[in-house]
Order: sequence, then C-alpha cells, then structure tokens
Amino acid sequence: MKDQRIVLTHDSVGLYGRGMLDVHRLRVFSSVVASGSVQGAAANLAYTPSAVSQHITALQRETGLVLFERVGRGLRPTPAGLVLAAEADAVLARLGEAESRVADLRAGRTGTLSIAYFASAGAAWLPSAVRRVSEAFPGVRLDLRLSEALPADPGVRADLQLIVETEGFAPGPGFTAHRLREDPYLAVLPREHARAGEGAIDLLDLAGEPWIDNDVADGPCRARLVQACHAAGFAPPFRLRAHDYPTAMAFVSAGMGITVIPGLCSVLLPPDLRAVPVVRPAPVRTVTAVLRSASDGPPLRAALEAFRALAAGDPVPGPSGSGHRSRPGPIGQDGRPDVLT
Repeated sequence: MKDQRIVLTHDSVGLYGRGMLDVHRLRVFSSVVASGSVQGAAANLAYTPSAVSQHITALQRETGLVLFERVGRGLRPTPAGLVLAAEADAVLARLGEAESRVADLRAGRTGTLSIAYFASAGAAWLPSAVRRVSEAFPGVRLDLRLSEALPADPGVRADLQLIVETEGFAPGPGFTAHRLREDPYLAVLPREHARAGEGAIDLLDLAGEPWIDNDVADGPCRARLVQACHAAGFAPPFRLRAHDYPTAMAFVSAGMGITVIPGLCSVLLPPDLRAVPVVRPAPVRTVTAVLRSASDGPPLRAALEAFRALAAGDPVPGPSGSGHRSRPGPIGQDGRPDVLT
C-alpha cells in the first residue's frame, strides 16, 4: 500500500456482489483496523506484510469500497471502512460463538440426548444409566421416552432406543444395533408354592397352573413365551389378563395364579414372591440398543457404555472411569461384540 488511497478501477468495482464476503479476509481487515498498520497486523497474525496487503486489496475488490487511507506511516479507516469494521467485529464475534457451540457439542458439553426404553428396561437400568450420563455431561438435556416398539419412521426415533428384537429385525439405514443381553424368563410363584424353592422348573410343569397374562396380546415378549409353551406341548392357560408386569405380580400375591416374566422384570418382584428360572424349553428375549449414527458423540457413547455394563451385571463406570469397565458385549459365539448395522 504505497498510495495514499487504494482506488479501485471500474472493472474491479463491478466484482462487488458476485459472492459472499470472505470471513478470513474480514479477520485480516479487522486486525489492520485494530493495529493501525499492515505491519502491525502482519506481526499479530504471523503473516508477511505482503500477504496482509493482498487480503485487504482483495476485500476492497469484493466490496467495491475504499477501506483505508494512509496517515503518515500508518493507515486510517475511511468512513466506509469504519462501518465495515463494526460489522466485521459483530460477524466475527458471532462466528466465535458458533465455533464455541460446535466445540461444546462435539465434546458433549451441551445439546440433547433422547433415550427411549421399554418398561422393564426402564425400571431395571434407566436410573443408573441416566445418572452416569448426567454426571459426566451435566450440560446435556436428556429426553426420556417410554416406547415399547421401534418406530417405523426413522425421523421420530430416539438417539438411543432399547428394544426387544422381533423376528427379522434390522436397524435400518443410519442406525446401528448393539445386542445387550439374552434375557431368560422366570416363573413368578407365591413364596409358599411347592416349587418356589427350586433352582429351575420345567415349563411343562406349569401347564396345570392358572396363569396371569402380563403383556399385550401382540407384544414380542408374550409371543416368545407362547411359542415356548407350544413347543412344550400346551397353550398357556391364562386365567386373567393384566397386560403389565407389576399388576400380574400383584395378582400372584393375591393367590390368583402364577405368571412368567422376562428376567429384567424381576427388579419389580414383591418380597412375598419367588422367581424361578424356566427351562425345557427356556424362552428368551433379546434386548438390543438401537443408536442413531448421526448422533454419535461422547454422551451417546457414555449411555451405551452404561447400558452394556448394566446388561452384563457390571458396575456402571463413573465420569472419571471409576469402577470396572463393562464388557463390550454381550459376547457372541465368535467371542466378539454382537453389533448389527
């Protein structure tokens, strides 16, 4: 910048409006205004004076404005330059806020994490998992939803949803599935029942008992139980239909019959009842976490880690990594985590 003013030709002015202002050039321009010279801005930015001059020349060409006039050995912004400098400062400040917000989101210091769960997983695991995520990421808002089935519309799914797998299940594009646990079923009996103290009970031995239904008729958990009963050669003799586990167990406590529940539901077991594993055949449901790939980040990974630990029966690691590290599984037959994509 050897001239008193930088004057643009008519052709150069004609370039104004052909594109967006370059943010990097605005930074350089703001530094020149603040330091009062090209040399000062170059020293602050670790650039050469020539590079700073080129950026200013290009910015004047973009805007079609004379931005500086020379005063002695320094530069003084023109009236147009002062207006642009004020706007540039506001833009750069807002951009800095956006960059900070992006960094917070990337590190999990802010944002929202949605978790959907079915009832028994919520009762058994959700409080511990939520506490883990909340302690590690206090700035993240948790959106908790009770949902017994994975929505068909991917747009309304949670970032992480706990499900019971159905036949032919696939997570779908943009999601991954992490199998957490094979959950065997238990017979819930009154404490005084003749079989209440046994280590296991054949499913067929329950055929003569009055049964309390504990799930909706088309639910995947009920379907697995009914299929196992058919394999044993009988249809479950439902005396009452309660459609939820706590109510069904309350009926057992009242002496109205027995009920058969998935193992996770035993967290709700009243003290006057006993839960005995069912065998030959042993109905089992598969509990899986479905994750939205686009939501991957520290909070989502911490939630998955917590659910994995809970499914494996390990302590949930604290924010600083305290406690055992949970197995990355459950482990499949090949010894590796069971993950579907």
